[in-house]
Amino acid sequence: MSPLLLTNDVTTAPAALVVAAGRSRAWRRTLALLLPALAATVLLTVVVWAWPRAVAGAAGVALALLGLAGWQLWHIWHEPTISVARQLNQHHPALEDSAALLLLPPTDLNLLEGLQQQRLLERLPALAATGPLLPVSFRPALLATGLLLGLAALTWWQRPGSSAGRAAAAEAPVPMRFSQPPATPLAAPRLVATRLQVQPPGYTRQPAFVPAQASFRCPRESQVRWRVTVSRPSKAVPVLELGTRRLPLRPIPGDSTGFEVTETLLASTLYRLRLGGQVSDDYSIEVVPDQAPVIRILAPKAFTLIEFGRPPRVAIRAQLSDDYGLTRFRLVATLAQGEGEGVKFREVVTDLSAGLNGQPTTAMLRPELNLRALGLTYGDEVYFYLQAWDNHQHLTRSDTYLVQWEDTTVQTSTLDASLGVSTAPAYFRSQRQIIIDTEKLLAEQARLPAATVQDRANTIGVDQKLLRMRYGKFLGEETDESIGGATRPDEADEAAAADPPGMGSVVAEDHTEPALTPTKAHSADDGHDHSHDALPAAGQSTYEARTAELMEPYIHRHDDSETADFLEPAVKAKLQAVLAQMWESELRLRTGRLREALPFEYRALRLLKEVQQQTRAYVKKAGFTPPPMPEATTRLTGELAGAAAPRRQRQLAAPAHQPTIRAPLPCCGSCAARRPFLLARLPRSNRPGRNLPALPCNAPAATW
Repeated sequence: MSPLLLTNDVTTAPAALVVAAGRSRAWRRTLALLLPALAATVLLTVVVWAWPRAVAGAAGVALALLGLAGWQLWHIWHEPTISVARQLNQHHPALEDSAALLLLPPTDLNLLEGLQQQRLLERLPALAATGPLLPVSFRPALLATGLLLGLAALTWWQRPGSSAGRAAAAEAPVPMRFSQPPATPLAAPRLVATRLQVQPPGYTRQPAFVPAQASFRCPRESQVRWRVTVSRPSKAVPVLELGTRRLPLRPIPGDSTGFEVTETLLASTLYRLRLGGQVSDDYSIEVVPDQAPVIRILAPKAFTLIEFGRPPRVAIRAQLSDDYGLTRFRLVATLAQGEGEGVKFREVVTDLSAGLNGQPTTAMLRPELNLRALGLTYGDEVYFYLQAWDNHQHLTRSDTYLVQWEDTTVQTSTLDASLGVSTAPAYFRSQRQIIIDTEKLLAEQARLPAATVQDRANTIGVDQKLLRMRYGKFLGEETDESIGGATRPDEADEAAAADPPGMGSVVAEDHTEPALTPTKAHSADDGHDHSHDALPAAGQSTYEARTAELMEPYIHRHDDSETADFLEPAVKAKLQAVLAQMWESELRLRTGRLREALPFEYRALRLLKEVQQQTRAYVKKAGFTPPPMPEATTRLTGELAGAAAPRRQRQLAAPAHQPTIRAPLPCCGSCAARRPFLLARLPRSNRPGRNLPALPCNAPAATW
């Protein structure tokens, strides 16, 4: 091993002390590194000796350990002297953070630095006499060495084929029940013992285990080994019926009565053992598949708006979990910069696997999204999601979250004043929702402050007012001056009866008394003149007043509850009762009397349902109704008059087949001698010989 290398050429005597301290520390660190490395080499050698199939994996691990050890040794022996000086300052406060002066030549020091260097040279021998100037702890190295050597000894003790392994397997055979009674050993061989061993796959990081029962559970891709013992040596081989497959067991070398078979399981199945006529019961193997990681984002919310003046950072809290272990985690962010057609997208991937050291099953990660470091500015957006992998390479992706940086530039235009306004529809709560809110507030009233209860009750009262005004429009109540079925008061009365301060349009008293009967109105034919009553209004001329009086009979006033004709009179009267109940409910809600308001709310809801049913138009279903059957006179009488189905008969002559050929047949049969003469008399176009080739050869003669 080469000596400790220095970053600069140091030949002075004070610097030699620092170099000697660093070299001594490097030797001790090298020894602390080589002890666990040698123990790991012993462990890998035992693993390769016990499981020859693991040579490739052990070689890869050995190369990785060798590279890591070489890298550590290079850093140990190439440590700069200035770093050694810092270590001396940290371990020895007596040096007064001046160990770096020992690296400088005395000629380059001023008076104070030279005096301080002389003091350090006097103190260093005393410090070195008590022990190493830079001590190195060997406790972690010794613990790691002991742990690795213990694992090597345990691996050697539990290797396949060892006496300890066989003894451990023989101590716990799996009980299996056979449907047929066992035969005598002299008659036929029989199964006397069955042992199971399950080797979980590597991604589970679980050791091999021996099931206690014949039915068991195991991870997916586990290797299960069945080992059976027969009563005596025989040529008959036990058979493992695994699902729909039949797997013969292989003889164990060196054991004349032992058989085994190993199979990798990918799905749950049933199995049983068979030897000749001896068949075991069916046993189940439940294969548990590896689940994908679970990502739960605790912060931020699905949409985050970074307002002006706040730092452009978003803290992310993600909780990861997996059944066997997490290996990789990353953050994928898509950046949207610009606006309109000039928007640009860019994807940034950040690997956050450093927080998953040791492949934990659960992890809480807190990455931070720095918008300014990503090159974003005001008005830009970030769409991000998380991805996690387990040690079986199962991938899980979270939902996409949006982070928007608020744009501070606001563009105004005078053209907006001339554009139409798209108003949102009016939203109001229904009567049933008001009842639910009232009952909820009553249930929470005991544990809420009085001010909070009054505020929430007033809010419910406002909702009741909005609903009452909404239904009041159907009765011509354009404002909230008309309450329920009451008539519109005069302007003089409104001016006289002003509301007390602080209550708005709602009075503090409960006006449950019936309204006074209004004075009987005058009519046009009561026998006296009304022209003196028609005084012009303020700011209105006599001509305008007379014009308005002439147009009064022809004007349709929707804001007058007496002349509004949206609904039928019966429905209108019931709706006025609904508004009256709503007004009583609103009065008690505004004054904080919740329990008294509930009956009026329920009555308003019941009347509303009656109004809905009353305004519906019902049409009777008109369909075909067959007349009733006279069963008493027609059943079981056997009378079929008029029950027979109509039937029509008609005889049709069969069409002639091949009339050209049939025409000369009678002549040919009557006189064979005259055949040439008759044939000569036939027209050339009607001779039968021209049509004979058109007939099929296999057609019967009767069809001619």
